[in-house]
Amino acid sequence: MEYQHSLEQFFYQLSALCDDQDWDNYLEQFAPDAEFHIPQWETEHKHTSDPKREMSLMYYADRGGIEDRIFRLRTGKSAASTPMPRTLHLINNVRYQEEDNGLFSARVNWVTHYYRFGESLHFFGTANYRLRRENDSWKVTYKQTILLNDKIDSVLDFYHV
Repeated sequence: MEYQHSLEQFFYQLSALCDDQDWDNYLEQFAPDAEFHIPQWETEHKHTSDPKREMSLMYYADRGGIEDRIFRLRTGKSAASTPMPRTLHLINNVRYQEEDNGLFSARVNWVTHYYRFGESLHFFGTANYRLRRENDSWKVTYKQTILLNDKIDSVLDFYHV
């Protein structure tokens, strides 16, 4: 449990940066080659696993995908995110494991409440991360989000998960 507190604080801070729309500092938490994946459900209890061969709700091979989304948000070129919703990410049940290669795997449960067009909605699920220690903090090298309420009746973007 040596890293438990540090990881929990990292995930809380990552969530706060997203909720505050502090995009520069949010992006800084991801390694340049960080993959970002939200698989699609194949059946009621099995999701896809290979984003290069199977359908995904969202897949970015590296941080450039999130950078592009943020560019669109900042320049008003994302009609789907105008107006930008207010979000509140709740993170709990943080579990981690140290890997042999110096990386760490972590799994968290999450709920994101968001408010847009006078309506409060939410997404929830789990997220699987690979992280590496960098100085006194962490860098995300992989994030896979399993969206459990995948009946999506509005926009779904990286800031929802």
